[in-house]
Amino acid sequence: MTRKQRRLTIIGGALFVLAVAAGLVLNALRDSIVFFSTPTMVAEKHVGPGKRFRLGGLVQPGSLKRGDDLAVTFEVADGGAKLPVAYKGILPDLFREGQGVVAEGALDASGVFKADTVLAKHDETYMPKEVADSLKKQGHWKDDYGKPQGAAKPGPVSMREGAEKTAAGATQ
Repeated sequence: MTRKQRRLTIIGGALFVLAVAAGLVLNALRDSIVFFSTPTMVAEKHVGPGKRFRLGGLVQPGSLKRGDDLAVTFEVADGGAKLPVAYKGILPDLFREGQGVVAEGALDASGVFKADTVLAKHDETYMPKEVADSLKKQGHWKDDYGKPQGAAKPGPVSMREGAEKTAAGATQ
């Protein structure tokens, strides 16, 4: 075997080992990468009982019911379908009806999503005051930015403004 053939064999072997290692890593990560599914996607995929996944959507207004020992039931909807959710534990501070939520768990045999983790999503309309001011100056501001549906909401206050207001109130 010549020197050139030996070098090509070593490079080919190294590339093969790297390809096998990359394949093993991707295969191991395949099950741990979890995106959330909406109730419509769950209905379309016909997810069977016991399969773990994340469910995302909006908490339906009027569906939140609290039980004994921190037990909570509510419905998650995405505009096309609804899915009942049962959870036992302390809910996040941002959790409320009409708000986005991501729950992790599995369906039971009766079609109820048994969640063991509930995460509340932050309001999607939040915008820092500096960005809102910049949009207003450029003429791109719409009056419905930063307001929940049907209600007015005060804009965010920067830490500096809050400190100035606090200092002004303390000196008076």
